[in-house]
Amino acid sequence: MIASLTGRVARIDLDALVLDVGGVGYLVRTTPQALSATRHGVELTLHTELVVREDSMTLFGFPHPEEAETFRIVQSVSGIGPRTALAVLTVLDPEELRRAVADQDVKTIARTPGIGPKVASRMLLELGGKLPAPVGAGASGAPGASGGDAEAAPAAGVDADVVEALAGLGWAEKAAASAVEGVRADEGEGLDAAELLRHALRRLGGSR
Repeated sequence: MIASLTGRVARIDLDALVLDVGGVGYLVRTTPQALSATRHGVELTLHTELVVREDSMTLFGFPHPEEAETFRIVQSVSGIGPRTALAVLTVLDPEELRRAVADQDVKTIARTPGIGPKVASRMLLELGGKLPAPVGAGASGAPGASGGDAEAAPAAGVDADVVEALAGLGWAEKAAASAVEGVRADEGEGLDAAELLRHALRRLGGSR
């Protein structure tokens, strides 16, 4: 089991990065928040979880150990796989998830794409007692990591890539495109792909 990796960020994609560890490049899938908070060439430590399937081995990684532990625990819910668990951590940070479970807040859980009220209710039931108790009334909202220094691609191409990434996370393409357009209207053309994705996720999450 690979518990953590420390290396240089060699590449940043929309849903993953490549971490160069001693000359070996590890493709690690992570959240938009983590991607937007890093940049090319910096040294980064990710706490990881290797998901093995019959036809694939996928490495997921997170800047904080509590995120990796939450990722593992969420997958213990029946019917929840790594893709949905990552989507949960894309919309909710661990403390928000703990508060939602403690408060039996179906609506907050259902902000995650692909999770409706029925699945959210099952998550609340099965996660009870597995997650630590909330540690107080922390600030609400998704983690507000600042954007990196990666060069921005042409806006049209970036927008299409972000819409595709959102669709891959479970949102309808029309809703994803509308969210991206709304972010561009509010924030302008200066956002890179990771920042645009993060803003669009917040917009979509707030509309559920």
